[in-house]
Amino acid sequence: MSKSDEYHKDIIDKDLYEEFEDEELLEILAEERKKSLENSEEEKDKPKRPFPKWAFWLIAIAMFINVIAVIPQTFSIPALDFLMTSAKLSTDPTIDEYQESVVVIEAGNSKGTGFSISSDGMILTNHHVIEDEKQIMAAFPEQGLFDAEVVASYPDIDLALLKVDGDNLPHLTLADKTTFDTNEHIYFIGNPLRFQGIANEGEVIGYTQLDSWEQEVLMLKAPVYRGNSGSPVIDSDGEVIGVVFATLKHDENGKVGLAVPIDYYYEKIDAN
Repeated sequence: MSKSDEYHKDIIDKDLYEEFEDEELLEILAEERKKSLENSEEEKDKPKRPFPKWAFWLIAIAMFINVIAVIPQTFSIPALDFLMTSAKLSTDPTIDEYQESVVVIEAGNSKGTGFSISSDGMILTNHHVIEDEKQIMAAFPEQGLFDAEVVASYPDIDLALLKVDGDNLPHLTLADKTTFDTNEHIYFIGNPLRFQGIANEGEVIGYTQLDSWEQEVLMLKAPVYRGNSGSPVIDSDGEVIGVVFATLKHDENGKVGLAVPIDYYYEKIDAN
């Protein structure tokens, strides 16, 4: 835990602040495998009849052909869902273009997401992604790896502005103001669970007030996972209206994503 948690006491998804551990994903896989084995044991307890060899080989061939369909059923984990969703969304040229502007932020032992907001290398991410780190790198999907410098950091709204030395870099457009309709469809792109450039979708539920924040933040009905910190929230006009920073277990809506409205970023740069 870092000192960022002092003002994020509402955040229940602590994994957005910590290095992802292989053991956690393995535990999920093990649990699903256990369920599968239990089902198999139940089948073994049933009375059996002599089984002809030709039938065995026929079934073996059929299982081999359908192995791809069997795997998702055996390992039913959230990662499979968002990977499938991302694959579908990425066939859209517009989404593919958005992905080019989303970068991997490497700061010390942690990784997160950021996104380019200008052609000359300005990048927006979360403060907690780069906090207290002196050596920061930003990796573009096409342009490669860059050294990044912290230009400004705003801990109270968990945002940070970075700069890399580059020209003609792909970038996203920031909305002039955070506006949306209730349950409006949005896209967000990030680097969850060590995957990179994962596109996903969801809805804007509205605003919610956190005990540790002075201003309200956006609440999203969306599959936000570790590594999505710093992901841009993109509206139907292709403009960024917020920046994902955590998740919260909400009384009415269950586990939701939280995002910093882009208005708060403007307020900070206007004040300087």
